[in-house]
Amino acid sequence: MSTSLTSQLTQSLREELLNGTFKPGQQLRLNQLSQQLNVSLSPLREALSRLTAEGLVIAQDQRGYQVAPVSVRNHKEITGLRTMLEPYALKMAMANGGEEWEVAVIAAHHRLQQVEKRAASDPEALVEWEARHRDFHMTLIGGGQMPVLAQFCEKLLAFSDRYRRIFLRERPFDRDIPDEHEAILAATLKRDENRACELLGQHIERTAANIAVLLEQWESGTDDAAA
Repeated sequence: MSTSLTSQLTQSLREELLNGTFKPGQQLRLNQLSQQLNVSLSPLREALSRLTAEGLVIAQDQRGYQVAPVSVRNHKEITGLRTMLEPYALKMAMANGGEEWEVAVIAAHHRLQQVEKRAASDPEALVEWEARHRDFHMTLIGGGQMPVLAQFCEKLLAFSDRYRRIFLRERPFDRDIPDEHEAILAATLKRDENRACELLGQHIERTAANIAVLLEQWESGTDDAAA
């Protein structure tokens, strides 16, 4: 079995799980997926096992795999953990990050700005925006020299992004996201811990609030965003 094939397959399936191609709670049938992706069962099982470890897929005894469900309760837990851990990680980054970290944050923000300009008129640029948005957030909190904390934050960000991409993909934000990123960056570079952490927490909570409204509608059966 090719390790590179399994890794590529894992990445491809991860992207489709995160963007909602596979619906929450959907049964993943191995034979059907194998034919659809033109791969054998062995690398497919390995890829799904990796995604199970990431929490995106659930392994079911004798019944294969299922896409991890979504719920108001789960989303609330993810949001609560993010608002606790990411501002703390940013605080540690500002305390320990040096010039190289500052340069990396500025560069990540610049790359995000470039794709934001295109995303407004080019739907295909949204895929690139997702990657650069994630990179900006992870670079922002990455200067704290706390790899375990960074790993937790990265996993929570992936979970949160899944909800955002499923429930907000066809609904424009009601606020200026680029301005929020700019404000977080400015406070961070000033080493204003209180302001930067406050802005980051608000940024997370505002997106979560938008998702929560739609998620509650979906759970009650009045919205088909994830159906």
